[in-house]
Amino acid sequence: MNRRSLLPVLSVALLASAIGAAPAAWAQGKPIRLIVPYAPGGPLDVTARALAERVQPALGNVVVENKPGAGGNIGSDLVAKAAPDGSTIGIAAVATHAINPWLFSKMPYDAGKDFAPITQMVRVPNVLVINADTAQRLGIRTLADLIAYARKNPGKLNYGSGGNGSAGHLAGEMFKQGAGIFAVHIPYNGANPAQLALLAGQVDYNIDNLAAAAANIKAGKIKALAVTSARPSPLLPGVPAMAETIKGFEVDTWWGLVAPAGTPREVIDRLNAAFTDALKAPETQQRFAQLMAEPVPTTPEQFGQLMTRERARYQPVVKRSGAKVD
Repeated sequence: MNRRSLLPVLSVALLASAIGAAPAAWAQGKPIRLIVPYAPGGPLDVTARALAERVQPALGNVVVENKPGAGGNIGSDLVAKAAPDGSTIGIAAVATHAINPWLFSKMPYDAGKDFAPITQMVRVPNVLVINADTAQRLGIRTLADLIAYARKNPGKLNYGSGGNGSAGHLAGEMFKQGAGIFAVHIPYNGANPAQLALLAGQVDYNIDNLAAAAANIKAGKIKALAVTSARPSPLLPGVPAMAETIKGFEVDTWWGLVAPAGTPREVIDRLNAAFTDALKAPETQQRFAQLMAEPVPTTPEQFGQLMTRERARYQPVVKRSGAKVD
């Protein structure tokens, strides 16, 4: 065989090698790194670890690594700059892939170009919660009561969040605009301090994710007035959707899995198959229900479209809020 006739054979062989690199590495027992861009112990971390364990029969060892910092940008940047061979994947969240691109003056990665979507993992409804004592003192039993009070008493109510530009802050701004009210925003250094401030009565209400608020709702320390999903959540029976009072209002917390851009489609498909099967498993659904999280297995295209829509949606919200991180 002459040199010219060898070229097509070599090209095919090299392509097959590139495509098969990650599956071969998995078969040899090389672990996959799953980067969580937040600290251990939160809902993103817990769900990532649950799935990492469940996909082991299909993918081999999956090691979860927490890389917090800069609002999730540090861990996300590690994924963006990793080798596109399936050996490193990561969590993409509403903050890292929809809010931060507009919030930070300088981003280390391009949320729209530097990642290959694998699948959405979960959707967690947000919930507007009010301090129980405040609700009783002001006679607020429903979302309509809260809006009516705020309209009659502009600026007397305040709400807390995990910081300027956080999901809770922006959801609060969207609520204020939709309801036609004014309330003072009080930012805290993280979601936990904001929740403690609500429990202590230092702020009147928060918009928090249901996973974080559920225990205190059940304990009667805070009162749930409405969920921010388009429809009432089966995870919180009896609590209406905010859209029933403010037409079209919908805000969800979501996260999913991404790989570095350029990861071969065959590798993405194998990862998608393993993780969506894990998300559909009854054991996973039961585990996530305890975290107030709804599993949402999708195609890579569906998750990519969600992230694109959410980036476009949050751009004007961040601008209106005036929040900026330099």
